[in-house]
Amino acid sequence: MAVIQHEEQVTTVQSELTIGEAAEQAARSLPGHRVEILQGRLTVTPPADVAHALALSWLGEEFGAGARKVGLRLVQAVGLWLPTGPDDYAIPDLSVVEADIRDAHVMKNCYAPHVFRLVLEVTSTNWADDLGPKVEDYAQAGIPVYVVADRKHDQVLVCTDPRGGEYRNRTPHKRGTSFTVPDVVGVEMELSVDRLLDGDED
Repeated sequence: MAVIQHEEQVTTVQSELTIGEAAEQAARSLPGHRVEILQGRLTVTPPADVAHALALSWLGEEFGAGARKVGLRLVQAVGLWLPTGPDDYAIPDLSVVEADIRDAHVMKNCYAPHVFRLVLEVTSTNWADDLGPKVEDYAQAGIPVYVVADRKHDQVLVCTDPRGGEYRNRTPHKRGTSFTVPDVVGVEMELSVDRLLDGDED
């Protein structure tokens, strides 16, 4: 039986639905919400707040041109097929991907992990997923860099070097600092922790 987690509310889905069918039903009935299957668990996240949206807009402006110059693309809310379960997929807030991502389509608007260089999540009500299952899932998928703008704990976490199903390096960055995008991504850029947490306000 599949269970949908949606903030404080838990709804039991009819037992004859597969988890994939339940995800499709949730996506149809909750427009604007993000539906994902993480480690066999269906999660539904409400629409983002303004600070979340501004952080992604700022990154798109700052990062997008640099990615394109080196043959990469910056995309928002594109599905990432995960190796952690037969129906598992995530929809990262923002990803740096290979230009030929269309050739890596798996199914249901999700793409194979080998074309993702970096994924970034800005936490919202589902912060525990971003700091728990997604760290494990993205490492198992071999995503080279996972960045979490962790608004719950007021820091940015940068995870690198996925080996053996886990990230070997997890580096927290505090407010008032910045960090360089890891070389493996292929885009040279310094990112401000404050802007990632707050949006485009200085």
